[in-house]
Amino acid sequence: MSGLGGLNKSPNGVVIGLVQLQLPVVATPEDLAAQTRKIVDMVGKARRNMATMDLVVFPEYALHGLSMDTNPAIMCRLDGPEVAKFKAACVRNNIWGCFSIMELNPGGNPWNSGLVIDDQGELKLYYRKLHPWVPVEPWEPGDLGIPVIEGPKGCKLALIICHDGMFPEMARECAYKGAEIMLRTAGYTAPIRESWRFTNQANAFCNLMVTANVCMCGSDGSFDSMGEGMIVNFDGTILAHGTSGRPDEIITAEVRPALVREARRHWAVENNIYQLGHRGYVAVAGGAGDCPYTYMQDLVAGRYELPWEAEVVHTDGTSCGFPKPTRRYGEQRANGAERRTRRATEDLLEIHRQLSANRGCGTASGHGACSWCGNVGRYVRHRRLSGVCAESAARRVPKSHPKR
Repeated sequence: MSGLGGLNKSPNGVVIGLVQLQLPVVATPEDLAAQTRKIVDMVGKARRNMATMDLVVFPEYALHGLSMDTNPAIMCRLDGPEVAKFKAACVRNNIWGCFSIMELNPGGNPWNSGLVIDDQGELKLYYRKLHPWVPVEPWEPGDLGIPVIEGPKGCKLALIICHDGMFPEMARECAYKGAEIMLRTAGYTAPIRESWRFTNQANAFCNLMVTANVCMCGSDGSFDSMGEGMIVNFDGTILAHGTSGRPDEIITAEVRPALVREARRHWAVENNIYQLGHRGYVAVAGGAGDCPYTYMQDLVAGRYELPWEAEVVHTDGTSCGFPKPTRRYGEQRANGAERRTRRATEDLLEIHRQLSANRGCGTASGHGACSWCGNVGRYVRHRRLSGVCAESAARRVPKSHPKR
């Protein structure tokens, strides 16, 4: 089925190469430039390695390593030099490529982004990781959904990243939107080895979809990534598997999208992606098409809550050294002027709270006269109104509460 790893390619087959890239250390712009050159060189190696290869796939963190460093100096942009070099490498080697970048986000934490570039140097797929590996990863949760594109040889192609693949909804979404091949790139380390393997197979079998999956490989002196390149057929059988743990090895196989299409149309039992929306079609015409799943209904309604929600211990990144976030999803990080305005608004809200509760700071004894009106009176306990009596504060602070 794999055509001896793609050496014997059928006319409509797609040969995929998974690069088990050596885990780097990237701390400076110079390191970033050197790692970019390494990846570009590996694109060339992939082409020399196999003339029949259609798509070369690099793991998550291929460019930045596993430091979780959000330093803007080493973050990438879509129009930056790193992506430009990836595009040029795909053109030069007449090959499609899948790449990973940590992308600068002016309004929040960086995005963990994946790109698919065609053999003409065009960006065909752009995806932001939906499920960062919390609490370890600091990346902004993705906001672009899961795109499905027409890939090499006309296959329908999707990309998810690492921890995304632990959520069965992710693979189901790819398949529901038509993906025949789902790429999964990762930086996972050895403790995840077994769950990596069985989720790659389950994501394939449950959706009648080929999955092509690869991690970083080797050690950076702190972390040990595992490689584990896996190409899994739509029925869950493994076509190719990199088990040697050898850095920079390229795991290859040929896959047949036409067989995916055939299975989706002709399978009866275990055609699960169809049967999800057509439950019990033997008993009732067309099957039941309702949604009996409470968690789906609650998630859509914005009221997703587990029975043990209040008992969950880890709900932010403080256990891994990250500050507790103050923004909500969808809010932009405030600039300097916005932060000052927000602080002033919060000050006024606190002043109103104290005035409405008739709380002051005692009598004038020990305080002297009000710095605004000169009278002796009760004082508001607030840093912006030190020595100001409650009556003056009531006159000077707006009557209506300012909006946050």
